[in-house]
Order: sequence, then structure tokens, then C-alpha cells
Amino acid sequence: MSLTFMQRRPDSGLGNIRSSPGDPSRNIDWVLMLAVSLLSLIGLAIIYSASRTKFAIGATQPYGFRYVTRQELFLIAAVVVMVIVMSFDYDWWKDQSRFLYGFTLMLLALVMLIGKISGGARLSFDVGPINLQPAEFAKFTVLLVLAAYLAEDRSDVLPYHRFIIGMLIVGAPSALIILQPDLGGVSVLVVMAMGVMLVAGAKFRHMAIIASAAVATVVGALITGLVNEYQLRRFTAFFQQDSTDPALRDWVYQGRNAIRAVATGGVTGKGWLEGPITKARSDIPVQWQDFPFSAIGEEFGLVGAGVLILLYTVVLVRIWRIGQLSRDVLGTYLCAGAFSIILWQVFQNIAMTVGIMPITGLPLPWVSYGGSGVVTFFALIGLVQSVHMRRYR
Repeated sequence: MSLTFMQRRPDSGLGNIRSSPGDPSRNIDWVLMLAVSLLSLIGLAIIYSASRTKFAIGATQPYGFRYVTRQELFLIAAVVVMVIVMSFDYDWWKDQSRFLYGFTLMLLALVMLIGKISGGARLSFDVGPINLQPAEFAKFTVLLVLAAYLAEDRSDVLPYHRFIIGMLIVGAPSALIILQPDLGGVSVLVVMAMGVMLVAGAKFRHMAIIASAAVATVVGALITGLVNEYQLRRFTAFFQQDSTDPALRDWVYQGRNAIRAVATGGVTGKGWLEGPITKARSDIPVQWQDFPFSAIGEEFGLVGAGVLILLYTVVLVRIWRIGQLSRDVLGTYLCAGAFSIILWQVFQNIAMTVGIMPITGLPLPWVSYGGSGVVTFFALIGLVQSVHMRRYR
């Protein structure tokens, strides 16, 4: 009997095992990919539900498929960006970090000169049908350059001089973002820096310095008037949620309706497209961007909210695991930064929806409408995947 079949080499199809275990293409974290994909699909459903009955100023027809169609295009572009990022070794991205950091600083400076004014702030470039927000892209580039710098030192404890330089790396773009002004964007960079530096061995007093500097910056922005009236009312409305002041009426009303939407959803919700508050034309004007969690709570109830939080938990656990498996400290720092950014934005968005944090406008990752945000979060996943795919030397 011939035993040649036992000597046959594997074919080149999906079952090909000729490549070594260290081949990057064999080490994609598909669980992480699946969780992010499901969050994106949930986002499409909620964006359509929350926007289909809303009208633009002066318009006679509701938005309908407008926002969900645009989000689909954003997702396609974001997936392309993620594939590009994960295709390169993260060491290559480290080598490009200084250039990308300098380019980001240039964009942040330019947006204050020629950026589009929205809500009294210059946050984005108006490029035809889309708006590009440099503050969103800064999350990716500042993480890159900070992790690359800290990885140059191999000691278990972060030296004080490297801690100070790390703060300066984060401080330069943060100062430009404050001038826009965008306190929510700054808070993300601060939390990211704390996460990376903590993993890098920063001492407790170093963390206290970062926290104190962040608080002092916010207070200084309020005193000097850098924070415009639009954003100031957001904070005032949070501390005076029972206020009857006409100047705060819209913010208080919007926040109350977001809480009411979550509270009235019950266990299983009222059903997709059936939420009365979500269907209302003006109860939560930009629900698909700022308050998608309120639509999930109203239409899918406690079960839907629990599934959403479970998916975020899966994403965070996988990123944490990838950071532990990394071949070097650079990969660990990149994962720590991505973990901190995602955790903070999920917490902040859900917390402001239920009234325990001020309204900041930070999007809910992969669920909120917005091109710059979704591209940035997919780019972060691409960076994490690059670490995982190359965990073997």
C-alpha cells in the first residue's frame, strides 16, 4: 500500500499550514475583530434609528438614510486604514512616529486658523462632504511617539527626566486642542498618557502630577475664557441639572431626555425603531453622535445595554492580553495606550448619558456617527493587531 499521501505537502488553500507559527498572517486576533465588527453593526442600526425622523434646519425631509449611508462609507475607509496599519510591523510605525507627530501638530495649528466653526469652536477641516478632526488623529500619533520614547528606556521604574519629557510630548498637542477649545479631546490624551506611563513604571506621585496638571489646565481655561460659552454651559448644566435658567434649558432638557430614554427601556426595550424619545424630532437632537447609548437603552433595554458593555469588555480584555503577550515593551505600551483611550471614551460617553459625568461630546467608539473617530479607533485596533501578529521574533 502506498503511503505517498502522508508525504503530500499541504495545498495553498485556507488550510495551508506551510507558513511558520511566527508568520504574522497566522496570528490575527479574530475574537477582537469579531467584537469590533459587531459594535460597528450595532452602530449602524442605532445611527439609522436615531436619525431617521430628525430634520436639518430648514429641511422638509428627515435625514433618513443619509447618516447611516455616510457611516457605511466611513467604516469601509476605516477598515482599509486598519488593514494598512496592521500590515506593517509596529517597529516601522515607531520609526515614523516623529514625522506623524510633527504633522499632527501642524494640523492642530492650522485648524485654529482655517478650521470650520461649530458650536463656537474650530475642531475640524471642512473638506467637501466630510469634516476631518485633527484632535481625533492625535490620539493615534501621540500614543505612537510617547510609547516609542518611553520604550527607549529599559528600567523597571520610569526615571523622572523621562517622565517630564513624556509630559511635554503630550502637553504640546493638548495645549493646541485646548485652544480650539476641546476639553473632551484633551481628557483622552491625559488618560492615555497616565495609562502608558503607569505601565512604564511611573511612580504614584508622577500620576498625581499629571492629574493635578490636568485639573489646573481646566481651571485655567475657565478663568481665562479659553472655554467658550457653549462648552461652559455643558459643565454648568451638569452641576445644575434641576436648573430652570433659560440659558441652560436646552442642555438640561437634552440630558434629562437621555436619562429618561435609558430608564424607560426596561429589561428588553421597546423594540428597534419603536423608542418614542428616539423617534421624537427634537428631544435629543444629535443622539446618533453624542447619545447613541440612550437609543440602545430605550429600544433594546437592559439586555441590549448589557450586550454592548459585554462587547466592549471583550475588546478591552483582548487588548490587555495582547499587551501581556507582546515581544517587547513598545508593544505593551501601545496596547496600554489603546486600552486607556477606549476605556475612557466608553466610560465617559455612557456616564454622560446617564447623568453622572458632564456632556463632553466624546463619541462612543465604533457606535457613534463620525468619520474621524471611527477611522482613528480602527487604526488603534490595527496597531494592536500588529503587536499581536508579530509577538514571535
